[in-house]
Amino acid sequence: MMMKVPELLCPAGNMESLRAALHFGADAVYGGMKRFGLRAFAGNFDEEQLREAVRLVHGAGKKFYLTMNVFPFDDQMADFVETARIAREIGVDAAIVSDIGAIVTLREQVPDLPLHVSTQASTVNAAAVKHYQALGCQRVILAREVSLERLRAMQAQLDGAMELETFVHGASCVAYSGRCLLSAVLAGRSGNQGACAQPCRWQYAVVEQKRPGEYLPVCEDTNGTYIFSARDLNLMPLLPELVSAGVSSLKIEGRMKTEYYVAVVTGAYRRALDLLARGEDAFRAALPELMAELACASHRESDTGFALEKPRQPGGAEGFHQEREYIARVMAPSAAGEPAWLMLKNRFHAGDTLEVMTAGGVAAVEAKPFLREKTGETLDTLGIAGEMIRMELPISVAEGDLIRGQVRNHRK
Repeated sequence: MMMKVPELLCPAGNMESLRAALHFGADAVYGGMKRFGLRAFAGNFDEEQLREAVRLVHGAGKKFYLTMNVFPFDDQMADFVETARIAREIGVDAAIVSDIGAIVTLREQVPDLPLHVSTQASTVNAAAVKHYQALGCQRVILAREVSLERLRAMQAQLDGAMELETFVHGASCVAYSGRCLLSAVLAGRSGNQGACAQPCRWQYAVVEQKRPGEYLPVCEDTNGTYIFSARDLNLMPLLPELVSAGVSSLKIEGRMKTEYYVAVVTGAYRRALDLLARGEDAFRAALPELMAELACASHRESDTGFALEKPRQPGGAEGFHQEREYIARVMAPSAAGEPAWLMLKNRFHAGDTLEVMTAGGVAAVEAKPFLREKTGETLDTLGIAGEMIRMELPISVAEGDLIRGQVRNHRK
């Protein structure tokens, strides 16, 4: 029996990540403009770039949701509404909004703009979902504190007309639904205005009042600890339960992440959902390989967050690690056995075992000596990001495919 699978919603912090998300199987993407989104330091889109982004997304038969999830003050509201009008004229499929005043104002002044309620609104019960439905919203992105059991109970109280979305993968905030004031207090950059400095990732120590200057680390390992820092979220093992619970959309965090990260994680979840559509047995058989694939992108230690009621204790200080490194992007299609045009990202050597990431899966290849376009030299290695090279590949590749290899510049 075929299983109905939810939308796969992926991050688009810039045009490169957007293209990667589409290429590797996203059903929809979410991204922000230069103002009013909670990732002020992502690349984001100006008005012209947003038009191009929406054109690309709609041309692929997918959807674009615009993040407008800051908590706007009164003196920001007029510009907020005007930005929403521009976005609707451009053709975004919905705006993601946190503040109830913003929701009411947009329903009055931009009534044809569909609204999704952001996870920042901390929605954890069916009564709140029904309230947002009465206000004319189409979807609620649940707080990350909602467990699977509570999600099922919530769905039982709803009439099915309201869509529910939940995060499945990526970084998590230690504060309740991301409503953190640490950054505003310690760095003068408010997370609720999109400018979080992530002080929860800083290292902290304890000092005793009568021993000033004697800082005692709260040790978790030899590197110290991040006592406020949540582990990353990874709900890949729980996808069957999420699908059976009736979630409409599964969201991957990562508007500050690279196109390589977006490609790896999108591709893994796309394959997982396609396998689930065939049946849970097919998914379970592939789960170890899918988990290994996710480890190829930069990540912290992960757990299942609040999905099973209680996450693990805060993460240690070992930082990010990954099992593969981004080597190059394919710039034009080429047939098997022909030299492929590649834009270099990180150094590799002839003889290395590389992996080609395509929309259909990952294939291992051996790196060959290659032509450096700039000088016409044939080289065995090069480490200058942005250089164009031509290297023969034994498989056909398409524009947008990525190549990765052994880790030389990052932590394994």
